[in-house]
Amino acid sequence: MNIRKLLPGEQPPMELLLLADPSEKLVEAYLAAGECFVAEQDRAIIGVYVLLPTHPGTVELMNVAVDERLQGQGFGKRLVNHAISQARASRFTSIAVGTGNSGVGQLALYQKCGFRIVGVDRDFFIRNYSEPIFENGIQVRDMIRLEQSLIIEGEIQ
Repeated sequence: MNIRKLLPGEQPPMELLLLADPSEKLVEAYLAAGECFVAEQDRAIIGVYVLLPTHPGTVELMNVAVDERLQGQGFGKRLVNHAISQARASRFTSIAVGTGNSGVGQLALYQKCGFRIVGVDRDFFIRNYSEPIFENGIQVRDMIRLEQSLIIEGEIQ
């Protein structure tokens, strides 16, 4: 698998992006302000993520998606770790991510990659999505916020 930045003029893989976020309007908004990275295997795009600077020194991982046929094979973890490395290389001091309260697999993945839960944005999905979203038989209501420091101990900023 090769991960690269989306080329200028290249269309983002909207089908994949909509797997992780069903709002095309929101996806288009953070694509316009962030950087999109794609994972390729055998010349096909199989994964995607978007990094969006949000606060001084902080970048948010807005969307991580892997082709449904390839999920559960470690590609998501590789994308998240690549995003962390990319954020560190771009001199951000922290990386944040948010996921739905029902995303058990996503919560486990982010914590395995070093993220820590820092808060809950209650009713985020009720306020920001016109249609109810269900995952794992649970309505997605709250956004679980996670962060990771990118400062290496002893490193001079």
